[in-house]
Amino acid sequence: MADTPLSGRRAIVTGASSGLGKETVRRLAADGAAVAVNYIGNADAAEEIVEKIRSDGGTAIAVQADVSKESDVVGMFEEIREGLGGCVNVLVNNAGIEKPFKLVDMPLDEWNKVLSVNLTGAFLCAREAARQMIAADEGGVIVNISSVHELIPWPEFSHYCASKGGMRMWSKTIARELAPHQIRVVNIGPGAMLTPINQDLIDHPEKRKEIEEEVPLGRLGEPSEVASAVAWLVSEQASYITGTTLFVDGGMTLYPKFV
Repeated sequence: MADTPLSGRRAIVTGASSGLGKETVRRLAADGAAVAVNYIGNADAAEEIVEKIRSDGGTAIAVQADVSKESDVVGMFEEIREGLGGCVNVLVNNAGIEKPFKLVDMPLDEWNKVLSVNLTGAFLCAREAARQMIAADEGGVIVNISSVHELIPWPEFSHYCASKGGMRMWSKTIARELAPHQIRVVNIGPGAMLTPINQDLIDHPEKRKEIEEEVPLGRLGEPSEVASAVAWLVSEQASYITGTTLFVDGGMTLYPKFV
């Protein structure tokens, strides 16, 4: 690879078999990182990504783990250490779920499920990554895929907003803790994106137009635009950035109805 700004990096992207995670892990590999493709259900999709990266000259492995389960996460990081030949120094916490419920109709198990994957899962992965980074004494970067909804309320998604709002303050706090170890922690807040999780929106022109009207740049975002932001944030070009959120949202957080 001619241009490899992430050469020597060993990265894991959670929830990387589709959507933003898939595009991100492919971009990190293209930039020279050895990557672990985390997945929970679709092994074929994960292996397809791994094979494509390898055929392009990169290094990749697939690792199955439910990020909401402590034993899965601990085992996953050990598997990655062995599979990639060293400690992780880049973590992208991308795994996330959402499902609409009005507050009065929301079952407790649905609330717990979203918080367990979106927030507890990020905590478990960040804890294991930080342990490896501190042991290696080489620094590292943790990028958490948050959302514009760490700031913008979203009716019928109070559990999702709670997970992303919690991620915002949690990320700032661990950024303070980890800075002495030269470990940076940054959130990325995507807006409305052209990903499978938004397929219902993509397939309905009227709904799509309504959302696009809420975005100052007038369109939905591409997964590659988030992947590019992640690749930049984990590179040396962003070495003085920690404890903040970079919104990749076409200006959605600026829209008057949300201010």
